[in-house]
Amino acid sequence: MCSETLQDFDTPTLSRPGLLVMDVDSTLIDEEVIDQLGEAAGCGEQIAAVTERAMRGELEFCEALRARVALLKGLPVSVFDTVHDSLHFTNGALELIDTLHAHDWKVGVVSGGFHEVVDRLAEEAHIDYWLANRLEVADGLLTGTVVGEIVCKTVKMHALQAWAKRDGVPMSQTVAVGDGANDIPMIHAAGLGIAFCAKPKTQLAADQAINERDLMQVLPLLRD
Repeated sequence: MCSETLQDFDTPTLSRPGLLVMDVDSTLIDEEVIDQLGEAAGCGEQIAAVTERAMRGELEFCEALRARVALLKGLPVSVFDTVHDSLHFTNGALELIDTLHAHDWKVGVVSGGFHEVVDRLAEEAHIDYWLANRLEVADGLLTGTVVGEIVCKTVKMHALQAWAKRDGVPMSQTVAVGDGANDIPMIHAAGLGIAFCAKPKTQLAADQAINERDLMQVLPLLRD
């Protein structure tokens, strides 16, 4: 169930344009894409264990991501089609996005996952902005490395701030939703930070916590 709704005047309101930014893995969708890729590479348990430790904040995210991606070396790019087709939007995700759009809000997603999957999810969910990591490919196979800057906790926070500035949305009218330690800076930066079925460290950092896998539970936390 949701925690108690904030009642102060700083809480974002649906009566004015706003911006909601959420994590992808275990937030927008039920699954962790890196773990799904690990299953395809035959090292699912090993990758899932590293993912869990990174989510709890026990490992530095960039280091943990590089270590997991290295284990994917040699996978064909066709694996992204297989993984995408196995994913499920979290209950209430599409309804939340449609409702926010109806109130003149924008929705963005920031992911420590990969553009090769997030691009398709964002299009299907009619998301306005998205940012994710990109995997290097050579001769149709993953090389086991990430191309460009890794989407770490600081990059997530800066994306929230940049998108808000682009749309002329004050930070008091922003919402950030996430489940892992990598989401804490953007949760702190937003007008309303929400921990969604999150790790203990993330719940402690957030203004509000939702512990039911239903993203429509975000709406009662916003003022009319």
